[in-house]
Amino acid sequence: MSQTNTSLLDEVMRWSQETCRQELKSVLPKLTSLHHESESWDDHIRILKIITDMFLPHIGSLELEDECFSKILPKAVTVFNTMMKEIIDQVGGLSSQNTELCALLRNIIQAMMQIIDAFSTCVRHVGSFEEAPDLDAIRSLPICVLKVLKETFQHCKDSEIVYCGRLSLVADLLQGLFKEAYSLQKSLLEVLDRISLDSRASEEEVSDIVTMIHTLLDICSVIANLDIALHANTWKFLIKQSLKYHSLVEEHLNHSDISNSLSDNLLVSFYNCIELAEQIKQAGLQESKQSTEYKLFQKTAKMCKFFANTLVHYIKEFKFFLTKHCRNFHQLYLQIVSKFPPSLVAPALPKDLSGELNAAALVPMDAFLLQLLPLRPFAEAVLQHDLRLSPEHELPHCLLLVNIMGQLACQPEEVLQLWYPGSQFSEDIPRLPLYQALFISFRRCYVERKVPVLLPGVMLKGQAQSEVSLHHHVCVHLCASVAALPPAYFPVLECCLVDAVLQADTQVALLATDVWCFTARYGTAELCLHHVLLIAQLVKACSSECYQLFHLGLLLRRMVFLMTPSHQMDLVTRFPPSEMENFAVWHHVLLRALSQDARNRVEMEIIGLCQNIMVEWQNGGFKLGQVGKVNGMLLSLLSVVRGPSPPEQCVLTAVRIVTQLWLRMSPDQLQTHPVLQCTMQLLLLVTAILVKNLESQVILQALLCLDAVVSQKCVDHLLLAALEFLASLGKIFVPPDNQSQILPRLSSLFEALLANKSWLLHQHALEAFSYFAENTNHEEVISQSLCMEEIKTQVVSYLSKTLKAQENLESQLQRLKQETTVIEQHNEKLENKVEVRLDAEAETVTHSEPCPKRARQESSAEEEYSRYIQTAESALKALQAVIEGKASTTAPPPQWLESRLHELQSLITHISSVRHTT
Repeated sequence: MSQTNTSLLDEVMRWSQETCRQELKSVLPKLTSLHHESESWDDHIRILKIITDMFLPHIGSLELEDECFSKILPKAVTVFNTMMKEIIDQVGGLSSQNTELCALLRNIIQAMMQIIDAFSTCVRHVGSFEEAPDLDAIRSLPICVLKVLKETFQHCKDSEIVYCGRLSLVADLLQGLFKEAYSLQKSLLEVLDRISLDSRASEEEVSDIVTMIHTLLDICSVIANLDIALHANTWKFLIKQSLKYHSLVEEHLNHSDISNSLSDNLLVSFYNCIELAEQIKQAGLQESKQSTEYKLFQKTAKMCKFFANTLVHYIKEFKFFLTKHCRNFHQLYLQIVSKFPPSLVAPALPKDLSGELNAAALVPMDAFLLQLLPLRPFAEAVLQHDLRLSPEHELPHCLLLVNIMGQLACQPEEVLQLWYPGSQFSEDIPRLPLYQALFISFRRCYVERKVPVLLPGVMLKGQAQSEVSLHHHVCVHLCASVAALPPAYFPVLECCLVDAVLQADTQVALLATDVWCFTARYGTAELCLHHVLLIAQLVKACSSECYQLFHLGLLLRRMVFLMTPSHQMDLVTRFPPSEMENFAVWHHVLLRALSQDARNRVEMEIIGLCQNIMVEWQNGGFKLGQVGKVNGMLLSLLSVVRGPSPPEQCVLTAVRIVTQLWLRMSPDQLQTHPVLQCTMQLLLLVTAILVKNLESQVILQALLCLDAVVSQKCVDHLLLAALEFLASLGKIFVPPDNQSQILPRLSSLFEALLANKSWLLHQHALEAFSYFAENTNHEEVISQSLCMEEIKTQVVSYLSKTLKAQENLESQLQRLKQETTVIEQHNEKLENKVEVRLDAEAETVTHSEPCPKRARQESSAEEEYSRYIQTAESALKALQAVIEGKASTTAPPPQWLESRLHELQSLITHISSVRHTT
């Protein structure tokens, strides 16, 4: 600096405030010019301090920007940045031995503090005005101050890296620098808070506001880990300014950066809370409310709640500028909910800490969701067809859909149109109906259904709140949604229910069945009738060997209970039990669900038809091609005999049919013709119910057939029916004359089935044997069935209700995850293989029995001979067993037996002679 300029500064330094005021017009331009031209940091700071301390108080608000701020502040920012760069360049050589460099760096930091102090003086001067100045009158001040603040905070944040372990040499000055910057920001925000712009604001003023908001956003990203209070206050001011000038800045703000930053800060504080809570738990400090860790947790939880509520508020005000971020908001919701129970990846936290975290992050999610419901892109993100989520997000997504369903009740029609019906036009981005999406999501929560996870149940008056399964939780909320559903959306609901019932996942079908039954009870009796008729028609349309029939049959069985007596008679009229094609319908109906009149009619018609089928089969020569009809008849007969107190006439007819069929059964034919295995399965089930009404010879014949099939490899469902039959034998007393034939075979069968390696069959065998043992009078069967020590141990453990070693949760989850893949592949295979056609006339029914053409082919001479010989042989063997059993008793055979045997022998001789002559 020249000698003249130095003299001027020395002279000005001696002036009084009055002199400065008087010489302002003449000296200030010179000083600002010197400041702009100064090259030395010391000269710059000296001039800056003279202007701000001595002349600034005398500058009017209208002259501030043009005469002072615009001329000195940008240069001050440049000098400040140069100082920062100098520190970065020189800090590499810093050490305690290099006192000269240490002194240099400390002097630079002190100079930076002087510049910040000069800025503070400017801000305080503007803040001293009684009326808030126009933004144009100070426009350079906030922009320049915010630039300096950003650089200062960034330097403090990076100080450990910048000073490389030598931070202690300048730590005191850096702390002072941070405090000065902190104070400067606080003062600046107070000044800016007083300023107001209206709709007449110029483009430059709007641009300045937008720039300030974006710079504050940058500062927020810098100070996130420096100071909690500073971070929160900066965000508060940023959002406040955004809302204050909403209409002016909404089209200019970078909404993406603001919303993303809010979301990121929310997640960071949320995860920090979880980490702190786990540390507190591990250290056992949850009871110590005054510990440093607990206080830090509370502060972090408050920040988490602040960011959650702030994000909600911001979305509320600028939601239509945030539509492209709806997928991110969806993921944010899932990330937070996944860390709370009942999620399987949620950390186990102490109750108090969990409650505070719940209030901070989970509770605001309801308000968060409420703001997003009207946005089409959010509905498209949540309801997309090919949505693929990580396993830990499947349950949160399901709970999200349940939450949405609950909030729709108070939404306007245009919002309901987004969610309930799904996409309706080809140009729309495809989205599923809400109910369909919920069923799909529930299906994907396989692990959570199996564990099972538990959720808070609905609190009822006078009862404590209990925990319920995911199925229960979803079902209750689905039913509540149906109760509030506008009638216009009932067709969509019905389609979703049909689709869910026809899924291969049985629990999804069961959930849909529960909701469908609620819908029938909640609606009119006519609606219930309409649904039952539809379901009955679907049952008729199903193949006899498909999972859909099982699901639909369960639904039909439950729905009939909800019908009025008159409508039940309508069902009987529409699907007469006297017609064989309706066997499939009545097989699934529990007759105790019917009114007395309807039940009597159904029982009489079914029994009458069964008698006709048996007579027709007998008159036709017991042809194998007609066994399919016999099986259908047995299904219907089963529905009659398992009803409550069937009429005596029905029981007598059923006993005659069962007796006749058992005498026709041949063990040899069972292995040759699989259709007969189905016959035997049904026969065993009916026999188990009628066992007290049957003769010992019939039971013996059943055991003979059963012994033959158990010794061979046969289907599981036949063995399950066999176990039900064997268990029922505990209810009868075998006459002494037949005990030698029946009891040993009974013991042998139990022993074989208890040794079965299939866990399912083994479990059912334990149950059947336990039931038999509890009821039987023939205790010798029990001991004879337990010859093997291993089986005996298993039975004793079962009867003692001994628990096996419990699988730990981690192993269980790993196993269930592996099962999930296998089961889902199996279900998809089933769904791709089987198709239910609603049009019964176009249906192609696949039966396990031979088709009519095959039946005619089976009437060839050789096969016909073989069939009759097998039947005769089976009957004679059964007779031989009876005679041998009686031989050890005093009861002689009937007198006519010998003459009948001679007749049979003569018949055999005659057949043999005819054979030779031909």
